[in-house]
Amino acid sequence: MTIRRLSTLSILAALPLALSACDPVGMAIGAGAYAGVAASQERGFQGAVDDTKIAAEVNHMWFQHDHQLFGKLSSTVTEGRVLITGIVPTADNRVDAVRLAWQVAGVREVINEIQVRDTVDPVTFGRDVLIANTLRTRLMFDSEVSAINYTVDVVEGVVYVMGISQTDAERDRVIGHARNIENVKRVVNYVILKNDPRRSATR
Repeated sequence: MTIRRLSTLSILAALPLALSACDPVGMAIGAGAYAGVAASQERGFQGAVDDTKIAAEVNHMWFQHDHQLFGKLSSTVTEGRVLITGIVPTADNRVDAVRLAWQVAGVREVINEIQVRDTVDPVTFGRDVLIANTLRTRLMFDSEVSAINYTVDVVEGVVYVMGISQTDAERDRVIGHARNIENVKRVVNYVILKNDPRRSATR
């Protein structure tokens, strides 16, 4: 059975694990609680389920193509927009990763932020994890930010923020939090506004 054929129930059960790497509340709640959180997100419950299925299928495609490729990349999905980050050894690896992501049903956009380089510094990786966790925590405790609508990924000090903001001011607060964390080199903003016309195609 392919991942795409998994039932909605199976996908729901996997939601906390599938999203824990990017969702600021994913690690703290179980499948039942996550259903309530997903429903309260700007993308809605069905949107969260659809994005999780896309992310699972992208990962499956990478794994089937090359186990090492799967281990070096990360995908974040918001309303069919797939952000790919990570470090791969060759330009061909990068091309393959993007090509495979486009083959998944429901993908509306692929954002390629893959870096090509031979090695990954473990110290830098640990620093990236700290940056990501710090930002997620700050967003969770900011009463003017709806943290459940944002995902965070960090590669070598570059922070990638993706999600749906209620207002320009909320988006600016999220970016400001990221910029004020130690060892952050750059913040890449892929946040769109709640009323962005690009979202109409997902409804």
